[in-house]
Amino acid sequence: MDPLRDPAEMDRRDPLTRFRDRFELPEGLIYLGGHSLGPLPRTTRDRAEGLIGREWGTDLVVAWNRSDWLELPERIGARIAPLVGAGADEVIAADSVSLNLFKLLGALMLRARGRRVVLADEGNFPTDLYMAQGLVRLLEESGATLQLTAPEDFESALDSDVAVATVSHVDFRTGRRRDPRALTAAARASGVPLVWDLSHSAGAVALRLKEAGVEYAVGCGYKYLNGGPGAPGFLYVAREFQDSLESPLTGWMGHAGPFDFDTSYRPAPGMRRFLTGTPPILSLAALEDGLRTFEGVNMAEFRGKSEALGDLFLRLAAERLAEFGVVPASPADAGERGAQVSLRHAEGYALIQALSARGVVGDFRGPDLMRFGLAPLYVRYADVWTAVEALRLILVNGEHREARFRRPKRVP
Repeated sequence: MDPLRDPAEMDRRDPLTRFRDRFELPEGLIYLGGHSLGPLPRTTRDRAEGLIGREWGTDLVVAWNRSDWLELPERIGARIAPLVGAGADEVIAADSVSLNLFKLLGALMLRARGRRVVLADEGNFPTDLYMAQGLVRLLEESGATLQLTAPEDFESALDSDVAVATVSHVDFRTGRRRDPRALTAAARASGVPLVWDLSHSAGAVALRLKEAGVEYAVGCGYKYLNGGPGAPGFLYVAREFQDSLESPLTGWMGHAGPFDFDTSYRPAPGMRRFLTGTPPILSLAALEDGLRTFEGVNMAEFRGKSEALGDLFLRLAAERLAEFGVVPASPADAGERGAQVSLRHAEGYALIQALSARGVVGDFRGPDLMRFGLAPLYVRYADVWTAVEALRLILVNGEHREARFRRPKRVP
């Protein structure tokens, strides 16, 4: 048999197969939801119990020193750095993606001379747009405005009026991936600092931020980095720009001497100036453990498998699902795609609910998108075959027409 038609043989040849054992995945479940929430690493439970029972439970306030709690944001940043192609001192874990984006947009607006436009791609994840809208409202009296463009018009809108721009590396709807090198170069040529949102690529796509000339970015800790629900996000600022920026959110942990308790603010050197309040130690510890799942991973093999899983999913969907009106929403070219495949169908919501009942987890985004995350560390080639076949059987049998699969849920 052609090995490309034999999922068991493809998994047998996969050099990343052994990493699946680093996760607690329920028996019989096919989990294609890592683009929304990564699964639980096997070691996280013990890490949490140790932190709660010994560090917090026994050491109490002494643990800030004994367990180096204050160093967690930088320590985690150093673990994220090789996954995004950055220096260890250029990444720090803190707060949420939304707050981190606000910090960078605000810091860059404060530094802008005469330019008052915040430019955003309307295809960005909505929270990015909301934060930009909120920032512009605060700066309205100084003439700040927000300009939204269609994804295809974003580059041409980078002109001399733009103070700062923000764009997503991977489109959360379709999985389409932008070219960081080309777009950053275009922004720099227009004198526009560009902030990238890596939420749907960090931990799923082999990023090379420094090599691509990227200067500013934010990202998510609970999707492909497996940090748990609501895990802190992270910021990246190229080393040469760090000390020229002042965060608009000047919390005490971003102070040069937080325990001096000065009444006036002095920013800490480097990435620590982007911290705000007391670090959420339980959440940071879980994120640090999630990042350990990447130890020993060959990133070339990682990206190769990510592309192969997507190629396989799209090929099988074309062969097995097209006759039922299922069409791809993701690019066919793996070089233009993140680690996600999206399919369109008018009954997409009900189909996703019916798939879940069959033990295949994806998710839905309106009006008609079925999304499937293909995280290389734990998704098998056989999972892709089974998922597509399950979707075909649902369509053949009309299972998705059952009333239970059509009831709206708070989280679709």
